[in-house]
Amino acid sequence: MNIQSFFLFSSFLNKRYRDGRIKSCRVHDILRETMLLKSKEQSFAVVTNKESNRRLPERVRRLSLHEGTKLDPFGDNELSQLRSLLVFTKEIDVWNNFKSSFSEEGSKLLKVLDCTYAPMTTFPQHITKLYHLRYLSLRDTNVSSIPPSISNLQHLETLDLKSTLVRQLPSEILRLHCLRNLTIYDHKGSGFKALKGMNSLSSLRKLCFVEAKLGDIELLVSIQKLTQLTNLGILKLGVEHKDALFSSLHELKYLRSLHLYSRTEDEEEVFNLQLKSLSSLRLLQRLYIRGRVEKSVEGLQDLTNLSKIRLVGCKLQVDPLKSLQDLPNLVSLELFKGAYDGESLCFKAWSFLKLEKLYIDEMDKLRRVIVEDKALSHLKIMWLKDCKLVNKLPLGIELLRSLEVLNLINLGVELIETIYNGSQHENYLKVKHISNVFIGKWNIETGFQGQRL
Repeated sequence: MNIQSFFLFSSFLNKRYRDGRIKSCRVHDILRETMLLKSKEQSFAVVTNKESNRRLPERVRRLSLHEGTKLDPFGDNELSQLRSLLVFTKEIDVWNNFKSSFSEEGSKLLKVLDCTYAPMTTFPQHITKLYHLRYLSLRDTNVSSIPPSISNLQHLETLDLKSTLVRQLPSEILRLHCLRNLTIYDHKGSGFKALKGMNSLSSLRKLCFVEAKLGDIELLVSIQKLTQLTNLGILKLGVEHKDALFSSLHELKYLRSLHLYSRTEDEEEVFNLQLKSLSSLRLLQRLYIRGRVEKSVEGLQDLTNLSKIRLVGCKLQVDPLKSLQDLPNLVSLELFKGAYDGESLCFKAWSFLKLEKLYIDEMDKLRRVIVEDKALSHLKIMWLKDCKLVNKLPLGIELLRSLEVLNLINLGVELIETIYNGSQHENYLKVKHISNVFIGKWNIETGFQGQRL
């Protein structure tokens, strides 16, 4: 068996994203050691760490640098055949040593370069001489700008700048006609400023996150020509973008993931997304909305491939569960920051039969959650947080026999005080079948304070 097949058959699932997609895989320690041995024997890959030899094997093709790596200067190692380099260390000495290896002669065949977490503050100019490069990640570095010479990388397919300081791209990037995945955003909600003529990147599959300009709809007109997009994220949307937005989305038949974030949560400027306009996106699997929505989520019931929905600050006037309850593939539902303005959420009998994860957070007007018999039959995780008016457990929670994790955080004081180990209160008896129950408070200064049953 060759090493590629060995990797395939020896891995097993470890973690998944909330919507069920595979996030990471792991293998048993013994299998891992066998895989590393076979990798070395077949010159498939070399993994270095604090226990590795200081000198690399000859003609290494794939190299993975880990914490504790101590190597002779790369100039003394043969890197002319290097195709893939993954850097998993923040150590400045290893990084400085590694940088010196990049020259047009030394690593000109490199196709994959992953510098996630590398201690860099500027874009290494010599990267733009790696003409065969197809994958470049500078994720979680302090790089703040990209040089115009990025246009030299004519074979580049993926540019990952997530959690960097980059907020603007040079116009020369529009010459990268092979580019398929462009990712620039951070967890503070910033993306990158839209470029004029983005429709020239006709091979794009993933575009996250681009910022719409105030009073300008050119970005949205350009996007409708990127018909191969499967993953799209747009920030800072305003009222003036609404018509052009939905006209463009109608042309994107292959979308699997869609993020639409409004410019402001100001009550005086209401974006009022019309979700029924998304009904043409039949392949959509993940939907993230932040901003006001016109009263209800009517229309989403037609998107039967949806597996994850996140609604933030939508101020819905109509209970969203009525439109979402029969979605056959929905596994994760998140209602955050006033997604719904009503006082009650009721999960009807035989509804949400595939839902595994339910998150309800910052619903200031919510008073009660009701679960009817036979609803949420596969629910594993329930999260209720910052719903100050909720003073009772979800009615019917004792019926959720598949529930494994229940988090009750920053809820009404009356509820919190009735649930503790050994209590004979009816609230404790209703949740004691759940293997992990956390009850308490959380704030940014002190973190979590509470108890786990």
